[in-house]
Amino acid sequence: MKFSEKLIQARKQHNMTQSQLAKALGVSPRTVTGYETGGIYPRRRETYLRLAEIFDTSPEYFSGEEDHFIAQAGEQYGSRGRMQAAALVEQVSALFAGGELNETDKEAVMRAIMKAYWIAKEKNKKYIPKKFRNDGGEHA
Repeated sequence: MKFSEKLIQARKQHNMTQSQLAKALGVSPRTVTGYETGGIYPRRRETYLRLAEIFDTSPEYFSGEEDHFIAQAGEQYGSRGRMQAAALVEQVSALFAGGELNETDKEAVMRAIMKAYWIAKEKNKKYIPKKFRNDGGEHA
């Protein structure tokens, strides 16, 4: 189940409106709408922790492996990295639509693709102009 689906389900089970959830999270109602339509993901781990508190569950419930991957890409490579990672997850998920792979195999393929993403980013560091790198040679 996707983050957006889990969030909608939890909010409805707790009889909360989007506005009430937004206030509890300290974000705008528009942000909650974005979370629920699948258009955006929380940018910070603290948001997942706060959701877990509000809905009395573990942070891992809301932040699946793909969500964690997207958030980590955003932390390391900014909004462009987050968008690339989200697009990658969406495209790979589309490959599975209507397919016959079991969940274990789907997860293995997704993990392999995420690993390939990190390897590609690491190898491409040398092509980032120096003015866009921080002292560690990473993307600023």
